[in-house]
Amino acid sequence: MLSRIPIHTRAVLMSVLAALLACFVLMPRGEAQESAVVVHLWHAYGESEGHGLEAAVRGFEQTRPDVDVVVTAIPFGAYASKLEVAIPSGHGPDAFIDAHDRLATYVQAHVIAPFGALPSETLADFAAPQVEALQWDSQNYGVPLNAKSLVLFVNRSLGDPDVFTTLESFEAWHRDGIVPLAWEVESTYGSAALFHAYGAHFLDAEGHYALNSPEGAEALQHLSLLPQGGTVPEESSGELVRNLFRSGHALAAVSGPWLAPDLTEIDFAVRPLPHVEAANGAPLVPFATIEAFFLSARGSESGRGNEAQRSEALRALGLYLASTEGARTRLNEGGHIVATRSAWSEASPAWQRACRDAAADALPMPTHPNMSRVFGPTDRAIRKVLRGEMDAETALTEARHRFDDETRALPEERSPTFAFVFVSSLLALIVFALAKQVSSPEQRIAIKRSMPAYAWVLHAFVIVLVLVVFPLFVGAITSFYAGHGRDLHYVGTANYEDILSARGGSLFASGSFYVVLGVTVLWTVVNVVLHVGIGVLLALLLSRPLLHFKTAYRVLLVLPWAVPSYVTALAWRGMFHRQFGAVNAILALFNVEPVSWFAQFSTAFTANVTTNVWLGFPFMMVVTLGALTSIPKDLYEAAEVDGATPFEQFRFITMPMLAPALLPAVLMGAVWTFNMFNVVFLVSAGEPDGTTEILVSEAYRWAFTRGQQTGYAAAYAVLIFGLLFLFSRWSLPKRAKATHPTKAAT
Repeated sequence: MLSRIPIHTRAVLMSVLAALLACFVLMPRGEAQESAVVVHLWHAYGESEGHGLEAAVRGFEQTRPDVDVVVTAIPFGAYASKLEVAIPSGHGPDAFIDAHDRLATYVQAHVIAPFGALPSETLADFAAPQVEALQWDSQNYGVPLNAKSLVLFVNRSLGDPDVFTTLESFEAWHRDGIVPLAWEVESTYGSAALFHAYGAHFLDAEGHYALNSPEGAEALQHLSLLPQGGTVPEESSGELVRNLFRSGHALAAVSGPWLAPDLTEIDFAVRPLPHVEAANGAPLVPFATIEAFFLSARGSESGRGNEAQRSEALRALGLYLASTEGARTRLNEGGHIVATRSAWSEASPAWQRACRDAAADALPMPTHPNMSRVFGPTDRAIRKVLRGEMDAETALTEARHRFDDETRALPEERSPTFAFVFVSSLLALIVFALAKQVSSPEQRIAIKRSMPAYAWVLHAFVIVLVLVVFPLFVGAITSFYAGHGRDLHYVGTANYEDILSARGGSLFASGSFYVVLGVTVLWTVVNVVLHVGIGVLLALLLSRPLLHFKTAYRVLLVLPWAVPSYVTALAWRGMFHRQFGAVNAILALFNVEPVSWFAQFSTAFTANVTTNVWLGFPFMMVVTLGALTSIPKDLYEAAEVDGATPFEQFRFITMPMLAPALLPAVLMGAVWTFNMFNVVFLVSAGEPDGTTEILVSEAYRWAFTRGQQTGYAAAYAVLIFGLLFLFSRWSLPKRAKATHPTKAAT
């Protein structure tokens, strides 16, 4: 019987049955589930700490059966940006856990709402600085959960932890193949403890850069001596610190509690950071980070459940996570360094108690919005001094100028009247031109005949419109606004004026649009030439008829293209490390001195190009291999009869026949390379001093690391789009000539 039913009728019946089944499965069961309040909690913890948080949340749900908590882990690197985008638009979590130092930024971005006063019994369980760190403009915004800071990890098998109480004791310790102290001194966060020991401050009371002081210069000068004397590794990073200590190649490491889960095979002890005899015996004082439970500012717009009931449930959740029971679960199950004092006991692991004590003596990071803008200029100053390019005082003065430039007043708001009139007139002209064209009888007939074809491509048109055209349009509109995050105001062409005028400075100063554009063009030309040259050469070798194992060679040569670019970029960055990199190890076999690859523009640019060529030549090789198969063999036979040499055959037969396939590939490769963000960002990170930045990475800096100047970054993006559009239009005649050589000659 079923087979007699028409196929389209059967399809409709199956769709109806599937819909009914879905409704049945998704239908709420019982009154308890209908009345349950669903709240969404975001965090950026790793696996171990995330497990502890999940256990605490399950404990809360047992005490509150009417509340269902959905916990979502977000990658740490994208956490803040996701919150600042999702919450104001009403699509973010109801609550989230984050560090206290972003408090002022979140308040200004309308991301968080006040939590309200904490109960007196809860307040008594926290240290006063931890509570004060979560207050802004006389309001409390969160509940302290954890307190973290840098501590000293010591490998017991290499030394007695109680002996190394001063920084100078590490400077005096030496053993072949062992680093005395693995410490990320090239980062501002890692080296802040030494600046504090010398009495330097990062910001003054008004939020201005204050590190360019005699105390700051003295601390930076001492910092530069550590890698020179071999006390700390050169070009240190968080990953290098972790790997050195975990593998037993470092006596001690300066890191945070997040290092402990990786030390399964190391007998280690945790101590407070050592004192500095050169700073009158003052201790190294790191920054303390208070992780807190925050309420979303726009959570009520998500429409999930009864708002009053949900607000009460969120407050109860935050207080439970900070309570003795909830904190003890997080401490025992996830290794959290909890801020709740009553959760601790003598049975707690010694290393966790040591981390707790160190965080109590640390300095809470300032919550001023300008604090996040201190890191970039200071990182550059530290690297310049460590590499011997500049003395400490000059480097910090330059950092102050960079800070002032990045925090200078935004352009004043302008009236949008002229822009509105101009855009309206332009749209009216476009509509008039289209209406005039459509009014033609021939055009109407042509459109009517094309309607079936339009129906076939409609879905593709809509997808391109939504995913490509609309974002470009929004970006172009944003470029006429200035502000931080979502607080934007109309400024007309001020962003373009600032970019093209180098923000009032020298047009060819480091970091100006024209210098970065020159580096970008050089980067693109060098890479594309090498991509094409190496790709064509390898394709010609692989196409030789007498070559054996062609398939194996092709698979091996295509592998660099198959591996994700960010994985390859990180691997090559490690290989270019001065002290532990494979490249310098190979050079040492030929008695070549180690090269600081990221200390000079030439070597850093070479490192970037080497990485990108490794990623890009397989594409050109594959395109060339495909094009070679289409060249008739009788052309080469005729050329041999005429006495043509192999070079002449390549010049007059191979290259002209390859051009139609290669030119589109070259155009795509040029566009990809022009915007190759991953390699520049992950390999050289713009070093030295931002000289290897390209336009797309410079736009990223303004959007995410220099105060989130969204409009300014959007103007960069529009300029990049315009340059690529002009390049593609300029290349069209050349592509046409290559595709139709006869017509071009005519």
